[in-house]
Amino acid sequence: METTSVLIAGGGPTGLMLACELRLAGVDVQVVDRLAGRGDESRAGGMHPRTLEVLDQRGMLAPFQAQGRPIQAGHFSGIGLNFSRFDTRFPYTLTLLQSKVERLLEARLVELGGRVRWSSEITGFEQDDDGVTVQINGSQQIRADYLVGCDGGRSVVRKLAGVGFAGTAATMTSLLGDVELTEPPTEPFVQKRAELGNFSVLGFEPGWYRVIVSDYDRVLDRQAEVGFEDLRAAMVRIAGTDFGMHSPRWISHFGDAARLADRYRSGRVLLAGDAAHIHSPAGGQGMNTGMQDAVNLGWKLALVVDGRAPETLLDSYETERRPVADRVLRNTRAQTLLGRPGPHVEALRETVAALIGTEAGNSTVGTMLSALDLEYPIGDEHPLLGRRVPDLDLKTADGTVRLYELLHRGRPILLDFDARLGSALEGWTDRVDHIEAVLPTDRWAIPAVGEVPASAALLVRPDGYVAWLPEAAVELRTALTTWFGPELSGDAVQSRSNAGE
Repeated sequence: METTSVLIAGGGPTGLMLACELRLAGVDVQVVDRLAGRGDESRAGGMHPRTLEVLDQRGMLAPFQAQGRPIQAGHFSGIGLNFSRFDTRFPYTLTLLQSKVERLLEARLVELGGRVRWSSEITGFEQDDDGVTVQINGSQQIRADYLVGCDGGRSVVRKLAGVGFAGTAATMTSLLGDVELTEPPTEPFVQKRAELGNFSVLGFEPGWYRVIVSDYDRVLDRQAEVGFEDLRAAMVRIAGTDFGMHSPRWISHFGDAARLADRYRSGRVLLAGDAAHIHSPAGGQGMNTGMQDAVNLGWKLALVVDGRAPETLLDSYETERRPVADRVLRNTRAQTLLGRPGPHVEALRETVAALIGTEAGNSTVGTMLSALDLEYPIGDEHPLLGRRVPDLDLKTADGTVRLYELLHRGRPILLDFDARLGSALEGWTDRVDHIEAVLPTDRWAIPAVGEVPASAALLVRPDGYVAWLPEAAVELRTALTTWFGPELSGDAVQSRSNAGE
């Protein structure tokens, strides 16, 4: 029987990002997927500012930027948002097809010593106190310490684990196609409302386009098959033209069903991405949310697998990420409602557009959609506690460095501006890096909060969120134990160091 520390079901963006995080931490991981190989379907079309920050924190961003196209905007049910006002190095949406995102993530996984095993369908599993025995293709077995389901909205792992998936059924259907157009719109991105529905046309690469046409109060079964002529007829009926579409590469359909897993963990089985939450793609949040699930879970699971932190650390994954998905479900339901045709909705859209058009409205909705405003429930003693750390330019003994560059190794950082806290890390030097730096400013800007007083120190988790600062109600040693496991004796720390850990 094969063995591995973590078995990941699903080779999409969530599963690949999680595998990269685990391999970066030195964890033995296998990724299995029921498909025969990587497909060319475009699927999701872009990455938001927070996801770009996450990739930057791992030193992975450059190839994504090289293949993508930045658009300094987002939208809420087609109502424009201005991301350029946000305090981030990446105030834009990077348009990049999911198929390309997957290939770039898979290339990174291969660099880290991992790979995807195709044509490998999970057909059953049994778990006990020590691990999970997983059936592959009905006959093969893999024994893993943990199994993570990243296998999409119809997740086999979720169903076999007996985890409920409550929510709301679809109320509409959108047809989608990657096609070539002989009469394309003059603008690179068009999104319009019509009497019977709405439609959009987005140019991805020279010569071909993503077209979407939404038909409200018409619900197709998820298993229903649609073809090019169905897409073409729907576009003519709703938009009045098919823009001369031909040569389809991919035709699909989706609805606005919104469902959330009852729990994200069942013993040694966990869920992430679409396996844990599905919703309308309104606002382009799905792939982004899944990749950020992976980064939240990855470092925690690595510490637990390595025996440096107790299993209870995994409970914080659900505590932090399930409310995020719940918020996405609620805002996509709102966007679906705002997309409906008719004079009453049109009047509501005018009101919402006026609110979003204000600086406060743009900030509230835009930072929510882009996940820049996330605040994990770590504490409220300081506005930065539980929030993403700003990417500060730091002056250290080795020169000037960006804070996000210090996170490339995927390790937590104690950022010490007073050079007084090094001794507090003696039992955690195998897990936490101590960085002395000059405080660059006396105030920090936090999206959705504004400017706040700077602190003399920051304990930054591997996912870039602040776990402790001097204003916190708990002591530093308590925070270190909570997030990164108990301290080790000097001999134990030295033993790990000698082992190359």
